[in-house]
Amino acid sequence: MRAARENLFHLIEPLLPHVEHPSRYLDHEWGVCEEQDGPFHLCMVYADVYEVGQPNLGVAILYNNVNAQEGMSCERCYLPWKDMSALMRERGVPLLSLEGAAPLASFDAIGFTLAHELIATNVLETLDLAGIALTSAERDEDDPIILAGGPSAWNCEPLAPVFDAVLLGDGEESIVEVCACIRDARAEGLSRADLLRRLARVPGTYVPSLYDVVVDESTTRWGRAVPRAGEDAPKVVLKRCVNDFASTPAVAQRIVPYMGIVQDRLSLEVLRGCARGCRFCQAGMTYRPVRERPAEQVVRCGVEGLLTSGHDEISLTSLSTTDHSQCELILNKMNEALDGQGIRVSIPSQRLDSFGVDMAAAVAGGKRGGLTFAPEAGSQRLRDVINKNVTEEDLERAARNAFAAGWRRMKLYFMIGLPTETDEDVVGIARMAERVLEIGREVVGRGPKSGVSVSISVAVLVPKPYTPFQWVGQLKPEEVRRRQQLLLHEVRDRAIRVSYHDADVSLVEGALSKMGRAGFELVRAAWERGCRFDAWTSEFDFCAWNEAARSCGLDLEEVACEQFPLTAALPWAHTSPGVSMGYLQREWRRAVEGVTTPDCTRESCTGCGVCPALGVHNVIQGVRS
Repeated sequence: MRAARENLFHLIEPLLPHVEHPSRYLDHEWGVCEEQDGPFHLCMVYADVYEVGQPNLGVAILYNNVNAQEGMSCERCYLPWKDMSALMRERGVPLLSLEGAAPLASFDAIGFTLAHELIATNVLETLDLAGIALTSAERDEDDPIILAGGPSAWNCEPLAPVFDAVLLGDGEESIVEVCACIRDARAEGLSRADLLRRLARVPGTYVPSLYDVVVDESTTRWGRAVPRAGEDAPKVVLKRCVNDFASTPAVAQRIVPYMGIVQDRLSLEVLRGCARGCRFCQAGMTYRPVRERPAEQVVRCGVEGLLTSGHDEISLTSLSTTDHSQCELILNKMNEALDGQGIRVSIPSQRLDSFGVDMAAAVAGGKRGGLTFAPEAGSQRLRDVINKNVTEEDLERAARNAFAAGWRRMKLYFMIGLPTETDEDVVGIARMAERVLEIGREVVGRGPKSGVSVSISVAVLVPKPYTPFQWVGQLKPEEVRRRQQLLLHEVRDRAIRVSYHDADVSLVEGALSKMGRAGFELVRAAWERGCRFDAWTSEFDFCAWNEAARSCGLDLEEVACEQFPLTAALPWAHTSPGVSMGYLQREWRRAVEGVTTPDCTRESCTGCGVCPALGVHNVIQGVRS
């Protein structure tokens, strides 16, 4: 039987003086949901340290939704840092939830957020610390049901053996339905196998144990998942989608932490989805359609959220906030409501072609930090390949507006390794940065006290599932490093700072993005060799990952850099965000030809297939300019 739920904080308390940042493990923060007696208990896990996981909006949304249900409760758990996990293993202390300090093994269900591919080994570490078997097949009848969802669920196959069920798409409604299904099946005394079969009937729920992997001439070497003979599982699991986005709370994160956290600000989700169609962007394809929140709701909830949180900054979050048809109105009304309070209203990243003079003034508000734009590529030819649909003139105009409105620091995001990229495109990154710096000096002045600076952040393209680039092989690490050095050589002004992603980290991420279910052996082998917190630069161990790959008969570079046939059944083809494969193939061909595709919220339908597949539509609050 599952262990009784009891508060075991007395086991953690003696360890706190011996670990870094003991406040990571303290409960009863301001704003937590009041504990309910049950009878159903879920624990939401973000498999990284508290300060990284606490601000995650996905966890906050599901936490609030489950706790709002009668007879259901949800607690949170974050992965302890290495010092604490070592002490816990030494003293025989199991992993506990944060609110009630209850063993994870005592919960009815545990939900993991797959925020990125490199969280994979942390998932195994979490289960091992909790004393829960790593794979679904190894678990006993009364063990918790292990769930997953989040941005990286679109190729969950390398972790598929771990999860009992994976929730695809928006989770607000499906998490409640899945929890109710588990509760009712337990109450009826169903076997674990029959419980999982029932879960597979909940729309948007993928149950890996009901599928076999088939490798044949129609697939890549990783095969494809097909429903096992005799099982009533859908051939393709279609994602869930919240159509009435305005009915969801604008402020999901209500908990005030004890310690400094990343993104330590009040976050308001102002819209969900993006139809810009950037061909490298997984989120832009998988979060469709576009659903905007009304301006008055955003402003009202922002003001109310500040009163209960004590934050001095509001972040208007989304995939592309300045694309909100009422963005300027929201900013002006927010600045008016917060005038004189020292509150900064920020937008994570601005669209170059949306950032006019009025927008620059509205974003500025009372405080100015840095400003971020994402040209992504160093030439117009390559921006057309990736369907960025912005020009160098857009960048120059946006930079001039920003510097004139009082900004002095600007950050530009680019990528290396995009399809058809040449050395000329890489050099173009340096030239664009120099041009932005020159505009700043023209507007602000050239003296040493002007404070004008530009920073460049250069990521490595990792081709992701459900993008037009999903068939492309990743750029080899040796070539990545050569192009990075080329860029560094071309940047000659000390007021331009360059940072770039590690080629080896990107290689592991690319391998995990491409692999099928057999990739679980790689993840397990890496974890067994000590890989933890792989997204942390200080903790990433490429040698251990290489050793793990060799033990599985794999070559990481060969896996990540493999190009898939355009007609092959891909390892993730049994799931769908609603975007049709034909549309993605067409977008790949248009990329090769350098032909762009418009945004369907500004022009006519582009035929991605999402709206008819999901029975939803774009929800635009105002008039597009």
